[in-house]
Amino acid sequence: MRIVNAAQVLTAGNTTEPWQAWLALGFARDGDTTRLIERSHYGPLRVQKPLYPEGSDICHAIVVHPPGGVVGGDQLDIHACIGHSANAFITTPGAAKWYKANGRVSRQSVHLNVGDAGCLEWLPQETIFFDAADVQLDTVVELGSEANYLGSEILCFGRTASGERFSSGRVGQRTSIRLHGKLVWFEQGELSGRNAMSSPLGMAGSTVCATLIGVGKPLPSGALNTLRETCAAELDETGSFGATQMKSVVVVRYLGDSSEVAKKVMTAAWRMLRPLLTGRAAVVPRIWNT
Repeated sequence: MRIVNAAQVLTAGNTTEPWQAWLALGFARDGDTTRLIERSHYGPLRVQKPLYPEGSDICHAIVVHPPGGVVGGDQLDIHACIGHSANAFITTPGAAKWYKANGRVSRQSVHLNVGDAGCLEWLPQETIFFDAADVQLDTVVELGSEANYLGSEILCFGRTASGERFSSGRVGQRTSIRLHGKLVWFEQGELSGRNAMSSPLGMAGSTVCATLIGVGKPLPSGALNTLRETCAAELDETGSFGATQMKSVVVVRYLGDSSEVAKKVMTAAWRMLRPLLTGRAAVVPRIWNT
């Protein structure tokens, strides 16, 4: 696991410079318990304590970014390592906000490593991009043999409740997932407020998109159709979604104008996929309802 050298990071006391922060988490199996054995950080990223709302088998962690928003030039670096047969659930306490760029690119790098027979659920709450934000998001997931992964994202472009449109910003994104060394998922793209928001090859006029990716054993026969029916029941009149299975990978997408509907679709998909991939019933974290 590579950690940013603190000596190379700009001091937080210099308010004219952007924040640079990293967080490193390590989870390990100890008998019938998954323990949070590493919790290193620099700058404004924290996990306050491990939680066990489902019992000792799976450790929950809530990643907190105390400033409450990311400004131009900020850099966040998050690493999580889940050991052999360990189980971890990582989420956030609320929406992440990415503010106006002010001439600087903001970056978030997430590196998730899951050992053999381990399981990670990476389910942050929604991300809101303010108009004129300039953001680069990079996510790398490495899974060992027989490991399971469930990851989701909800991206909201502009503060539509305040009448703001995402008309001049840019969001670049790259995601890769490897299972036992084999690349099973890779995508990258860039959305620009000047053209991609309205283009049929981009957001097609919508303001919210969401994705859930599950990696593990293939779904049983008929499960994909049930998944589609379950997600369709959560849609409003304007949203659309799709669900696809490719061997060990299942992907659910949402496109629309409501972060609340996106949450409902993603949660419905997670509720159904979790038992199939991990063998555990879906228990909605209390933090999602606050």
